[in-house]
Amino acid sequence: MDSKFNIHMLNELKAQHLSGADILGIWDSNLRIFNLPQVNVLPDLIHRCSANYDPCQRAVLSPSGSILFHITPEAINEMLYFHTAKPLAPLSMMDLLKKAGKLSSTQIIRINQLFVEPSSEAVRTPPIGRVYFNDLGKMLVDLISYVLGYRSCEDADETILAIMSIFSPGMPPAVHYDYAAYITNKIHEQLMNLEREKVFRYTSYIYHLFLFYQPDSF
Repeated sequence: MDSKFNIHMLNELKAQHLSGADILGIWDSNLRIFNLPQVNVLPDLIHRCSANYDPCQRAVLSPSGSILFHITPEAINEMLYFHTAKPLAPLSMMDLLKKAGKLSSTQIIRINQLFVEPSSEAVRTPPIGRVYFNDLGKMLVDLISYVLGYRSCEDADETILAIMSIFSPGMPPAVHYDYAAYITNKIHEQLMNLEREKVFRYTSYIYHLFLFYQPDSF
């Protein structure tokens, strides 16, 4: 696996933006905002949050019952200082699968031209092995995988390609997705089902919500 640490990826994206090389507008999109620095897996913390999670309030509570932090799009956007007047499109796995099923051969070819190594002889269709992507493609796959809760080393399936398809040279992204709403819904689902499924993929978000809303505790 050769995925970059968060800070390295953001530095590269910013450098491309400042040099004028970011012709796809990735730096100006809201996708990179939701890529938080990774932290070590903290299973005890996550299980405590799950045990003290109030799904009605969408909040993690302290042992005394006070709210430590909410798990809502508003709470995440406030933590990330993300404010925009642009309309944000809803995002769900069902929406991505529908969009992926409608990707045309022209869109697949354009994704190959933008993000796949030119040495590849054939047009790659999903899932596309990570080894076939160029540096920009790998970076974008990592950004998308992080938001969707995938492992960054996974191959790019049709859902990842569906988001990659919104980027075109010389134009802003065709869609600005509401990534915060998607992430909070996934955190809610995973906290509710943690005991059964034993899976939680947004530890960084829990850690940073703690740091932002309970700084005195640290």
